[in-house]
Amino acid sequence: MNKGKQPTIKEIAKRLKISTSTVSRALNDHPSIGLITTMRVKKLAEELNYEPNRTAIFFKQRKTFTIGVILPSLSEAFFSAAISEIENFANSRNYTVILGQSLDDPERELKIINTMKVHRVDGIILSSAKNTREFEYIEILRNAGIPVVFFDCVPDLVQINAIVSNLKTGMKEAIDTFASCGHRGIAFINGPAHLPASKEREEAFIEALVNNGIPLNRDYIVYTDLSEKGNTDATLQLINLSERPSAVVSFNDYVTLDAMNAVRSKGLTVNQDIFFISYANYPIWKYMENPPMASIEQLPGKQGALAAEMLFELIDRDTEENADDSGIKQGRKIVLESKLVNQHV
Repeated sequence: MNKGKQPTIKEIAKRLKISTSTVSRALNDHPSIGLITTMRVKKLAEELNYEPNRTAIFFKQRKTFTIGVILPSLSEAFFSAAISEIENFANSRNYTVILGQSLDDPERELKIINTMKVHRVDGIILSSAKNTREFEYIEILRNAGIPVVFFDCVPDLVQINAIVSNLKTGMKEAIDTFASCGHRGIAFINGPAHLPASKEREEAFIEALVNNGIPLNRDYIVYTDLSEKGNTDATLQLINLSERPSAVVSFNDYVTLDAMNAVRSKGLTVNQDIFFISYANYPIWKYMENPPMASIEQLPGKQGALAAEMLFELIDRDTEENADDSGIKQGRKIVLESKLVNQHV
């Protein structure tokens, strides 16, 4: 064998004076090959530093054994929990995960999707960028035989596969908790109005107020684009009202961090002048002196694990007929209940 040349199955077969098909089966522990032959083949393969021709395997099986995962931000604790579970599941299937972050930029998100399509990933798990409003890529990927499973930030579409959190249950528990503590001036810092998650949160907020006999004050519902400035401006809008709210539910923990800073900047005290409950259950809260009153858990790890499980169910369906039966065209959604946790105050 020439120096620097990668050993092949043919080289192993020639040295052992057996067929290439026997070598291939032995390397894959095929039951038709005897134990002694299998051991001889693997021993020589190890001595020669043999590595399988992955390209040939991919071509034969029509798989690349990679999946793509696209998230708004890899640094957020919520998505870190999700990706850990996705990678664990993928690893159990001998798959490699390719990561991309959209930074909530629709153009960047689409570019990542197209790159993954070109590289023929076997499937994609996606938490949509908050500013994405066009989803033509779903049909393009479907036609390319690449299934997509959404989680967390999910388009308001019927024919998609998704793991979603029922945001209403957590919101109800948050308002019930505030009301039980005597709060009547309860406000809501919501996210971008076009997001399905924002609409769901707002509907739940209003319904929970009604159920607790608290009149709706439209001035107590404000919106943010989720930027630091947007979060701060929304909070100041509430603080500057002539009748300032005493309790606030916010879109997520990052909104709450900025909101609490805005409260302090006005000389007010968190958990004294204004109390907070927010979605996402940021892990660092337990290390802070004045965390929010409580958090609404959305189970990111479980969302990630279920998204991976659903994606591999779709990948495992080989024919177009089976894909139709699996719900790729009609859509399948698994709903997890959000819940109030970690009442810090």
